[in-house]
Amino acid sequence: MAHIIVVGNEKGGAGKSTVSMHVATALARMGHRVGALDLDLRQKTMGRYCDNRRRYLEGEGLDLPSPRYIELPQIDQSSLGEGENAYDVRLSKAVSELEADSDFILIDCPGSHTRLSQVAHSLADTLITPLNDSFIDFDLLARIDNDGEKILGPSVYSEMVWNARQLRAQAGLKPIDWIVLRNRLGAQQMINKMKMEKALERLSKRIGFRIAPGFSERVIFRELFPRGLTLLDLKDVGVKQLNISNVAARQELRDLLTTLALPEVTIRF
Repeated sequence: MAHIIVVGNEKGGAGKSTVSMHVATALARMGHRVGALDLDLRQKTMGRYCDNRRRYLEGEGLDLPSPRYIELPQIDQSSLGEGENAYDVRLSKAVSELEADSDFILIDCPGSHTRLSQVAHSLADTLITPLNDSFIDFDLLARIDNDGEKILGPSVYSEMVWNARQLRAQAGLKPIDWIVLRNRLGAQQMINKMKMEKALERLSKRIGFRIAPGFSERVIFRELFPRGLTLLDLKDVGVKQLNISNVAARQELRDLLTTLALPEVTIRF
């Protein structure tokens, strides 16, 4: 069976689609068969990223390893059985289609609580939660006191992950490997940054997730999207010498994939 990677939280702007595309493409470049789904049916950033990649590669006559992206299939409402949910059926059909020829399926979730996102989390073998280095984003995981020191209790997103874990346990599936990604980090070692680090470390022990290094805030990520490219594609599209920022970003991607410790994956870039 394919290993399912879900990238999700309940807040936009945390870099979910950038993380999704880089992880999916890196796995494809390492020789793995990768399927991809975008559950944000309105914005479809991941879907547009994949479409941009397809059009750019076709226009340039390039054949670079890429994830296989599909849309959720439409279904006839009259075909649903009693108690069946249309979104559940659409997601199940899409996963089944990809699973036939995928080693990994990456699912990019919307930055809001939806039925699709809820079900996808229960399917996750690996869950990646990108988080901006801000207590505003931290509030999705846990409530804290006014000083940002004491954790008062889990918040809405952590409760959803807990419910997904319960569903998997009831079905006899292996536990979710949950990784919280400190993303879009600034270069300066500010007091807020250190407080966030300590708060995440305390919370990780309490509710059970691992902490992974994410991507620093870099212009290159915004420049790559229109062409559907990732950091690993630059040399293949004619960039002969990577600058220091790009080299550092590639190392961040390597560090992330190493921390994920996905099955049968050997980092080769």
